[in-house]
Amino acid sequence: MNIIDRFEGEYAVIETDGGMINVLRSELPENAAEGDVLTYDGTWAVDETATEERRSSMRSRLRRLTGND
Repeated sequence: MNIIDRFEGEYAVIETDGGMINVLRSELPENAAEGDVLTYDGTWAVDETATEERRSSMRSRLRRLTGND
């Protein structure tokens, strides 16, 4: 899975299964944001479904940790 960890200047730092990589921000879709799940098939694209599933899972986990079920 490829997830945007953060942006540093003109680069996006992307967490991959093999470690962290730097990708020029200009190679990503304009709407790409931190935490987005990306696919790569010659070009980068945001996987909207996987991103929403991941964010929903993170929100649930945070609610459980804070006792706000």
